[in-house]
Amino acid sequence: MPDELAARLAAVRAEVSAAARRAGRDAGTVGIVAVTKTLPPAAVRAALAAGLHDIGENYVQEARAKRDAVGGGTWHLIGGLQRNKVRAAVAAFDHVATVDSVALARALAAEAGRGGRRLPVSIQVNVTADRRKRGLAPDETAALAETILGLAELDLRGLMTIGPLGPSEDSRPCFRGLRALRDDVARRLGVELPHLCMGMSDDFPVAVEEGATLLRLGRALFGDRSPGSWRPGPSAGGEGS
Repeated sequence: MPDELAARLAAVRAEVSAAARRAGRDAGTVGIVAVTKTLPPAAVRAALAAGLHDIGENYVQEARAKRDAVGGGTWHLIGGLQRNKVRAAVAAFDHVATVDSVALARALAAEAGRGGRRLPVSIQVNVTADRRKRGLAPDETAALAETILGLAELDLRGLMTIGPLGPSEDSRPCFRGLRALRDDVARRLGVELPHLCMGMSDDFPVAVEEGATLLRLGRALFGDRSPGSWRPGPSAGGEGS
């Protein structure tokens, strides 16, 4: 796995650099979150050894088991979070990228406060109004951002979205819309929102061209996941578990 990962990472970085040049950007401003969901702890170790310090997981229990086994890295929750998993999520993750309601924000703030920490978060926006995806509507984003900014236990880093299925170019309006929304919310609230977490294995060059600062890459780094994917136990399934 380490040799294959190194080759794929080199190819990804070459594509990121090319996309950044096309957009007149510095490729060094684009980070990579290595998505290791359903992969064994060895994949996390390989990512860390390759210099990929940001690790993305969809499931709380799975991430907690891997982090206990591996340690190190900055762990991002990139899957939806149920309210009854907030305590476990705050313990397992360094950044929750999928905040999509005032209730969830307040629950995270309360739990972070009990632990004496300030938790970095991002707001998940459903730019395309796809009913199959989580996230709040663009016109609700400023209000949630204002609420989060008023919670001392949370550190609002930016916005996150998932592009539509289909050819990579189909994601461009979505990514462009998120960037415009971020700029508008930051201006209206008088704050900096440095991160745009957008772009996955099929569309990350377009995301870079449209301003992404964090890419969520799984298949592009690790290849296709096998049907017998790793799980820590029988209760790990389900969004946000």
